[in-house]
Amino acid sequence: MLIRFFDVLISFILLVLLSPVLFCIFLVIKISSKGPVIFKQKRVGKNNSDFTLYKFRTMYINTQNRSAITIGNRDSRITPAGYYLRKYKLDELPQLFNVLLNDMSIVGPRPELRKYVDMYTPEQRKVLAVKPGITDYASIKFRHENELLAGQSDPERYYIEEIMPVKIQLNGLYASKRNLRAYFIIIFNTLISVFK
Repeated sequence: MLIRFFDVLISFILLVLLSPVLFCIFLVIKISSKGPVIFKQKRVGKNNSDFTLYKFRTMYINTQNRSAITIGNRDSRITPAGYYLRKYKLDELPQLFNVLLNDMSIVGPRPELRKYVDMYTPEQRKVLAVKPGITDYASIKFRHENELLAGQSDPERYYIEEIMPVKIQLNGLYASKRNLRAYFIIIFNTLISVFK
């Protein structure tokens, strides 16, 4: 209950304080490339239920569905503005609305696509017992995941076999010990990693 209180409080405060930034990002995306400003995608949430996740669009239209994996910061599908939005995680800001809608929490396992969740073992599915989040232990550990994938001959296979199991393990730790202390530690460490 307290975590939900802080989710709503933090999201509301950030949306108010960052409204000029959100407006500027809106204009940059609108002016710099064709297509909608907001990218919507179905992800898997709490209790294995689907929800619509919101992000600022960082790719050219008609390229998002080629692969679920982005490779490096200079993936040809990413717009010039999208590169900077991704670098500083600004593309994730619309997910504050997901938090207000109670689809997500500020902290929790990053929501995956259904195609990846369908690969989970029964044990791994335990991470779906909590709401997905904007940030988590795995997001911090794999801060430069795109660059890591860029060096692989088969990025998606590497993600599924090497990265995804570690992410699920880290998410399981939070899901099993979800409390305010862990919540704020992850938020603090996320801020440090973004501005590092």
